[in-house]
Parts: sequence; structure tokens; C-alpha cells
Amino acid sequence: MPGISVAKCILIIGATSGIGRALALAIHALPSKPTVVVGGRRRARLDELAAQGERFQTVQVDVNTDRANLKKFVQEITIAYPALDAVIFSSGIQHMFDFKKPEEIDLDKVEDELNTNYTSIFTMTTFFLPHFLKLSAEGKPSFIIPITSGLAVVPGPWVPNYSATKSAVHSLALSLNAQLADTNIHVMEIIPPLVESELHDHQGMTPALSKVWMPLDDFTKAAMDGLLRGNVQITAGFVNLNWDHFEKGKIEKIREAFQRQNHNMRIESS
Repeated sequence: MPGISVAKCILIIGATSGIGRALALAIHALPSKPTVVVGGRRRARLDELAAQGERFQTVQVDVNTDRANLKKFVQEITIAYPALDAVIFSSGIQHMFDFKKPEEIDLDKVEDELNTNYTSIFTMTTFFLPHFLKLSAEGKPSFIIPITSGLAVVPGPWVPNYSATKSAVHSLALSLNAQLADTNIHVMEIIPPLVESELHDHQGMTPALSKVWMPLDDFTKAAMDGLLRGNVQITAGFVNLNWDHFEKGKIEKIREAFQRQNHNMRIESS
């Protein structure tokens, strides 16, 4: 499987902070000199990134929106950047919910978290696929790269909906990998551990988590190593142990099951 260094134009959605921003800078610095389109809600931060290199392009986008707006966004991006051959989904929000206090659970926040972390990714992937399938038919590789979480493998009960959304994207990545195996579209899932970021600031947890999280620079190096190798799943830190215990060999079994199903369906239809 090819690595990200063959990509010529990479869109990173959720690039204004944390992992998304760090990957944008690292990818921009690659010797292959790709165009890096950075997307996010905060214009000032997009402008700050754009000032760091002429191959940075910016687009303001909030993925927590309806289907029509996401379709319009994807259409405009693929028209503006016909060479676009990779998309990294890095947008995410996280909330804590206590089921012992159900009256305090804000279901609007639950819906926002679900839409931002999962539904928008499913929707945009669906809208990007015609463009990537066209590239595949032309013999050109492309990449779909969702960023999930170690909590997709072993959930964190303090963030139950966040864990569920990341688990959903993880499952989606496995299914996409199986369905697109005979194309030139490559699905590469990044599965981070707890990493230094602003994600937890609104929860008041940053001081405690900062004592145990993986430094962003260390994680970025590990993630870039995996992207350059073309790894289907990219893990780091404590996620390596959980992946070995719960996930090792799963992707091969899913592919085999999908191939058997297709074989059986062909027999039944003949």
C-alpha cells in the first residue's frame, strides 16, 4: 500500500488545533511538497497556518451542519482542487456525561458530538467517493484517513458518547477498507492515545490529563511514520497494547468475510 508521500493535494478537516494542525505542518514539510488545504471553523487560526507556507490553502468550514451544506462544501472543494487525492478527518468534540444524573445530560450536546464526530464523516466520505473513484479508474491512488481514538477500542465510560462515535468511525473505516480493497482508494485509520490537545479544556481536565498524555510532537512523529509507510491502522502509546489484544487480525477477517459474502451472492444470482 502506498504511503501519504505520493499524495499531491491533501485536505485536512479540523486543522486549526491539536493533531490536525500538527499533521498539517508535518505533511506540508514533506519533500514531496504537496498542496495542503486546511479546513476549520476559526479564520484567525487558518490564516496563521496559511502564513507558514505558500503551499497552504485554507477553507472555512463547520462540519456540524446539515447534509446540503456538506455536499456543497465537498463539491466546491473538488472543483477548486481537482488534484485532491487525500482527505484527513480530524474534527472532533468531546463531552462528559454522567448517567447517574440523567436529568443533567444535555441531549443537544449529544447530537452535536454525534454529528461532528461521526455523521459528518460518513456523509462527506460518501460525497468524496465519486471523485476518488474517478481517480482510481485513472490509475491514481487516493486516501481516506479518519482519526479515531484509543477509546474506539476500549471506551472511556466518562465520555460515553465520544467513545461511541469514535467506535463508529473505527467500524466504518474497517468496512470501507474491505469494500474498497479492489480500488486504488486507500483507507488509513489513525488511532491516537490520549494526546496533548485543547480537546479537554472546556471540561476542566487539562491540568490532570497533561500529566499522563502523550506529547503532541511525539504522537505526530509516530503518526507520520505510519502514514509514510502506508499502514492501514496507525497506533501509538498505550493503544498499541489494546490493539494487539482486541484488534489484531480483525481487518483480515473482515475482508475474508466480505469476500465470502460476495462469492455467495454471485453463486445465488447465477
